[in-house]
Amino acid sequence: MLSKSLKKLKGDASVRIFFRSKKKKLSSIIVYASKEKTSNLLIYDSINKILLKNNILAPRLICENYSKNYIEIEDFGDQTIFNLLKKNRTKKLVIFKQIIKLLIKLQSIRQRKVKNFKKKNYKVPYYHPRILLEETKIFLDWYIEQYLIKSEKLIFKKKFTKVVKNLIKKLHYKNITFVHRDFHVSNLMMFKKEIAVIDTQDALIGNKAYDLASLVDDVRFKTSINTKKKIFDYYLKSQKKINKVYIKNDFEIISVLRNLKIIGIFKRLAVRDKKKKYLKLIPNAWNLIKLRSKNNNKFKDLNDLLNTIKMN
Repeated sequence: MLSKSLKKLKGDASVRIFFRSKKKKLSSIIVYASKEKTSNLLIYDSINKILLKNNILAPRLICENYSKNYIEIEDFGDQTIFNLLKKNRTKKLVIFKQIIKLLIKLQSIRQRKVKNFKKKNYKVPYYHPRILLEETKIFLDWYIEQYLIKSEKLIFKKKFTKVVKNLIKKLHYKNITFVHRDFHVSNLMMFKKEIAVIDTQDALIGNKAYDLASLVDDVRFKTSINTKKKIFDYYLKSQKKINKVYIKNDFEIISVLRNLKIIGIFKRLAVRDKKKKYLKLIPNAWNLIKLRSKNNNKFKDLNDLLNTIKMN
């Protein structure tokens, strides 16, 4: 059992529970996960090790007690970049430029293998197209259910799957880039004047546009269309050899697919896990889907399909 003296912290959308431990002047974080232990404890630390080896600030492992479902890691405090941006709206672009520099550093990682704390090799998997497809099915399984009768669901799901497969085929960039997979301002911390990365357990080797889409089209932190364009353009300027047509195409497709997945995840969190606070973010996801798909010919089939039913 964990000590009763630990202070429980506000959790995230995962099954993990976080505690802060204070011993004299030293502070650390206990990450407890009785479910999905491999991802939330073992893989989480493995990815952090890769980041640290590539000079990217991530929580260091202090100790582990895997048999008792927890690890102890470095404490970065409570200053998320999300909170920092809320307080410093005038410096918003300056902060986002720092984040883009971090993203480029993250994308330059070539290491795929690392030895985990069980002394076994962990290899970062590839973001196979079938994973992208499976992720969008979360939208079907948890969100679309309430709008259609059984016979309509089968037809809709078949058409939806075909449309998503066609969109995935239109992606240009191959899966060769280190992808955090949830790279947004709530998963970035300011620690000792440096931006640190957390919540890394889902990292894969994927499309160059994925983390950029996560950052720019963030459902949790609203930014204007003008600000989104400035962040995107700064990324382009920082990547001189990038194909602007390809990256824009992949960015738009990934943003739409990712936000469909998010809608499904938020609905699942509300229904299955009773975390209803995420429902208020669903309209933000819909607005981002509309932003990227409206008057965009490659999304015509998707828009036509979504318009056949009334959704909120």
